[in-house]
Amino acid sequence: MATTSLWHIKGKLRDLITYVENPDKTKLTKDLQNFVNVFNYTTNPDKTNGKEFVTAINCLKEIALQQMIMTKQQFDKQDNYVAWHGYQSFEPGEVTPELCHEIGVKLAKQMWGDRFQVIVTTHLDKEHLHNHFCFNSVSFLDGKKYNYSKSEMQRLRNTSDELCREYGLSIIETNNKAPSRALYIAEKNNEPTKYNLMRNAIDEAIAISPVPKEFVKIMRKKGYIVDINPQSKYPTIRSVNDNRNTRLKTLGENYDWQKIVERINTQDGFAVFPAYKEFNRESKTRYIKPKHYELKGSFTNVKKVTGLKALYLYYCYRLGYLPKKKQHKPLSPEMKQAWRKIDKISNQVRLISKHNLNNTDDVQHFISDNQKQIVTITNQRNQIYNKLRRCKDTDIISSLKSERDVCSATLKKLRTNNRVAKSILNDVDEIKSNINAEMNIQHQRFSPTKQKRRELEWQR
Repeated sequence: MATTSLWHIKGKLRDLITYVENPDKTKLTKDLQNFVNVFNYTTNPDKTNGKEFVTAINCLKEIALQQMIMTKQQFDKQDNYVAWHGYQSFEPGEVTPELCHEIGVKLAKQMWGDRFQVIVTTHLDKEHLHNHFCFNSVSFLDGKKYNYSKSEMQRLRNTSDELCREYGLSIIETNNKAPSRALYIAEKNNEPTKYNLMRNAIDEAIAISPVPKEFVKIMRKKGYIVDINPQSKYPTIRSVNDNRNTRLKTLGENYDWQKIVERINTQDGFAVFPAYKEFNRESKTRYIKPKHYELKGSFTNVKKVTGLKALYLYYCYRLGYLPKKKQHKPLSPEMKQAWRKIDKISNQVRLISKHNLNNTDDVQHFISDNQKQIVTITNQRNQIYNKLRRCKDTDIISSLKSERDVCSATLKKLRTNNRVAKSILNDVDEIKSNINAEMNIQHQRFSPTKQKRRELEWQR
């Protein structure tokens, strides 16, 4: 198993030339010192068994640095990235020094040997044998600089893996893409993220599935579509309101389709059947029946809630946050996931109610007015700071500091309000989308069929 990495070295070539001509009297910049350190480090006799495991590609190892400089001068590319440094590291005991160096040289030739001057060294001073690559940033063939992109990074990994397979060595299997830090922390805290909700729904469905065939039906009632079509390359899962599929195996080893089938088959079908029957009873389509109420009074004096306030209050109702005394749980995965932002939503509702923001135009004006106040108060506070620098009277200093603190507190409040107002503009479309997703699930679960709707209308 081999790991690889690559990074650039910055600097100016004229400083490097001065150093090569007289290293004792030359003081290099930090970046170029890194390059020289790398070059000396890669060819260190103590680490390479007396330079036995040092190979030069497209140059002579005794004068490799000078030849790289000449290539840069020839094409007049002497600044920015002067070289690239990388490594290939193996597990302890997996390769011999000779095999490690042989694989490193092959990797360097396949990656850069057709265009760049490369030094390959194998270091033996650690338990894990590893190769170092130091190559010129400018091609001796056409003078173009090396461009290290994501595709090039993947090519380096793939080439290293192919060589490891060729020599019968193990490779690192990477099935999962690393999540963002925010998602990683949320999942670590067991918050209702998209993937945590999927895992929980799968676990609950497995627990009440007597056979694998019923698992897909249960997941559909939970708001997920599981695609196990054998013609598809990978079994996938997605919300019924989403168009983007997620591979089951990315959720973890226990959530691959083969593992799910295995988990269901190891259960006692008769033991889970009562829970399966109860779930079907609860999730069975319920038809809406009309209710009649007698109300006294008049609606003429009742103020109707509209605009952003109505949208947010309805959103809180669908989330199950309102009313407080009779909470219900949302059905759609999108609304369940939105619970992570309930504190943010509460702050938005308070701002909308307090400042009577009816639509997005009102929010824009509110942000603009706040920004003007921020500029004015910032200028006032700067004047106070100027007075404090020149003042020596302790009483006046104390008064000025009090005024400064008042300005700082006001600025903090204005900036907080602006931040919340901007989040309202960013979240309105998502809120509407989540409400539609919840309504779709509600209609599947509770809306009457066409025939039943006719019967209800006739009864009215």
